[in-house]
Amino acid sequence: MAIAEGDRIPDVQLMTTTGGRPTPVRSGEVLGRGKVVLFAVPGAFTPTCSDHHLPGFVLRAEELRQKGVGTIACVSVNDPFVMDAWGSDRGVGDDVLMLADGNGEFTEAMGLTMDGSSFGLGTRSQRYAAVIDDGVVTALRVESGPGLDVSSAESVLAII
Repeated sequence: MAIAEGDRIPDVQLMTTTGGRPTPVRSGEVLGRGKVVLFAVPGAFTPTCSDHHLPGFVLRAEELRQKGVGTIACVSVNDPFVMDAWGSDRGVGDDVLMLADGNGEFTEAMGLTMDGSSFGLGTRSQRYAAVIDDGVVTALRVESGPGLDVSSAESVLAII
């Protein structure tokens, strides 16, 4: 069952990269304080994710901060080395916290897995964006198909 507005985000281990090293973090800690925008992508370095989804949040980071967002985070079922390389490649700097869900545990706990095996990706995350206030999901927009109809930075700005 997918997480819903009003639910608390799951508290599981994710990975980020600090000083070039994989670093474990708890989702409850990095996503559970203040106003957070979390967006999930099916895969790092994939076309829509790399060309539109992630760059949109980098470009709109200041606008999101002006609306009270303290953390913008991107999660994907990828390893921390890939997420770090992707963030570097796309110039995210400190604007977006890159979170690796290598085993898919966070995605599973969110109830937002996607079967990408038909195109060689295995189990991945659905594409979505969530607004989280002090650990509680206040808005959740899950894409019903390919593209960025409801989970883009512009869509998130419209609902904050």
